[in-house]
Amino acid sequence: MDKLAVANLNTFGQDGHVPPEDPILEIPLSDLQGLLSEMVSTYNAMVELVKDSGILRGRDLARLTGKANDSLMAARSPIDKMLLLNAFIRQLLARLRDSMKAQPRQAGRIVQVVSKIQARAVKLVDYIQAKAEGRKEVALDSGEARAMLAGSGEKVSRKECIRAMRRAEKLCPALECDRRPGDGRQTMRLTGPAKDLLDSDCTIWQRSGLTV
Repeated sequence: MDKLAVANLNTFGQDGHVPPEDPILEIPLSDLQGLLSEMVSTYNAMVELVKDSGILRGRDLARLTGKANDSLMAARSPIDKMLLLNAFIRQLLARLRDSMKAQPRQAGRIVQVVSKIQARAVKLVDYIQAKAEGRKEVALDSGEARAMLAGSGEKVSRKECIRAMRRAEKLCPALECDRRPGDGRQTMRLTGPAKDLLDSDCTIWQRSGLTV
């Protein structure tokens, strides 16, 4: 595949004559910037994968991404930035490879993490439905949600709680997860009309065959 790609580049734009030793290919700057943007998206997706799989988190992850960001900011040309991004992506791939070698069942941890978020989201939906009885509208902020989850023996961080709240929003179409208006701390909350919350659509996760 590498040889084929090189051959295609060597013959690009030629009319059968012998190409110069160092041919120059002119492309619009916007195309180059678009390619660079796609590579940045790929890198960010790799960072999320490494984070969700538990390979790197917290300060270690922040240190790695911070170093990458500083290097990209210091690079002058788009080509230099692309070369750096390729190096950073390979670095993350190496981390994934080493983790898979050290823990052959590492892939199973990703499923467990998703299942835990799903389980918490289901608890939140059930809790909100119970509160909906006899009301017109129900609201549940992140503080109350954390307290409810902690009451069942779980130690849940604010970030984990918000992830569960967003998953609950997807499980139950009647719910909306957004910031509480006028709150300087930007507290997240789940809201929804009680009538719609008590509708059977909120139990779609059960009919879809999902288990917790």
